[in-house]
Amino acid sequence: MKKVRIVADSTCDLSEELIAKYDISIIPLCIIMDEKSYFDGIDVTPEEIFAWANKNKTTPKTSAISIEKTQQVMSPIMENGDDIIFFGISSKMSGTCGIAKMVGAQNEYDRLFVVDSQNLSTGIGLQVIRAAELAEQGLSAEEILADIEKNKANVRASFVIDTLTFLARGGRCTALTALMANTLRLHPMIVVHDGAMGVTKKFTGKMEVALNKYFESLKKDLSNADPKRVFITHSGCSEKIIQDIYNKVSGLNYFEEILITQAGGVISSHCGPNTLGILFYVKPEESSENTN
Repeated sequence: MKKVRIVADSTCDLSEELIAKYDISIIPLCIIMDEKSYFDGIDVTPEEIFAWANKNKTTPKTSAISIEKTQQVMSPIMENGDDIIFFGISSKMSGTCGIAKMVGAQNEYDRLFVVDSQNLSTGIGLQVIRAAELAEQGLSAEEILADIEKNKANVRASFVIDTLTFLARGGRCTALTALMANTLRLHPMIVVHDGAMGVTKKFTGKMEVALNKYFESLKKDLSNADPKRVFITHSGCSEKIIQDIYNKVSGLNYFEEILITQAGGVISSHCGPNTLGILFYVKPEESSENTN
């Protein structure tokens, strides 16, 4: 019997447990260090990336999913005749969605549907799990796609970055800006909107203080969130910081499921260590309000 199979790229930052639970196939992006390419989540860990970056005073380069790996993951599904819904990182950030479409075209497979998530990290993960649940309910690929597209703008994805050093090394801000921000203990809040990242707020003080201010700034949107689930996603924060944010979110007595995940190599390469975000869907009637 034909099934709807959910496939995503590695930047969805879902844990191994969630990937197994929802039967999701993952295609890794590539991380390039010392002119050697590594598959995200397979060949290299975020901790190894941080160590390499600090040693070399630069950040790794990252690249989209490869045609070969995409073919390897999708071939068994296509051979079985199943429908495929693929979720990729925002097309404004990577050519990953284009590679997936290319593989579909090369195989003349018209039941491969590519979703530009217009997001990153568990901002993608939220959409992936939503699609997987709808597939479990027996909805067709077209019905699932309609639901995902209808609710895509309702995803709220934001992060607070501890240091701008990694963004500066990657050319995403100047060294002077990073130096000033680090000296003044400024922690920018990065928000994803229409598929692109932007800074909306800057919090001051120690990271613990900044994250408390960040949580308070999200309270309005959190009160209008879809109560089904919320993600706390981080790039190697301390257990104390993670638990503190978990306790704050749990203290709202609102969400049915609070999921903690660690960002993979690609996301960690750009944001650096000690980054943390709270990601969720807002209810459809609140979708016109953006996190600012």
